[in-house]
Amino acid sequence: MTQPSLDLEAIDFEKGTGLVTVIAQDSATGDVLMVAHADREALERTIQSGEMHYRSRTRGAWHKGATSGNVQRVVSLTLDCDGDSVLARVVSAGPACHTGKRSCFDPLDSADVLTRLNATIADRAAGSGGAASYTNKLLADRNLRLKKIGEEAAELAVAAADGDRARTTAEAADLFYHMLVALRAVGAGLDDVRAELEKRERK
Repeated sequence: MTQPSLDLEAIDFEKGTGLVTVIAQDSATGDVLMVAHADREALERTIQSGEMHYRSRTRGAWHKGATSGNVQRVVSLTLDCDGDSVLARVVSAGPACHTGKRSCFDPLDSADVLTRLNATIADRAAGSGGAASYTNKLLADRNLRLKKIGEEAAELAVAAADGDRARTTAEAADLFYHMLVALRAVGAGLDDVRAELEKRERK
């Protein structure tokens, strides 16, 4: 793991009476997970350990996930133009919010359509929609899932070979949906694919 870097000398700690605002952002999805504060010591520990450390005005210094296990591995640290805020791109091992939610904000409010689709499929897998739901039918029938992926992939290939932009786009959307259902059936989801792509990008 590459050690994160940040020019601590460029940070204006005096403006915030020793503290700077830290925005923790999911490095794969771009979702804002939480907003906290850090002092120089917390940022030094973050850089040294590769995991996020903060300082609260009430609870003092704290290592995110030290007790819960929901650590935040640092991908990058970026100082803003005023030198008083830090953007921390992280990979979170679990929920960032003290309520148990993945984010202190609702990421679906501003999420892209694939994220919303993935969330809907997860809801279906959890029992919503009823047995009549097409998604639930796919989740319950392995052979049907695999057949549909093969069909959609073939239809995408034909549309692409024909150079038909509209049909290629529509078939790609169908294939994305069926791939997300197949992922959910094995206990995975869109975030797992993002994490895999990010791992490959780092290589």
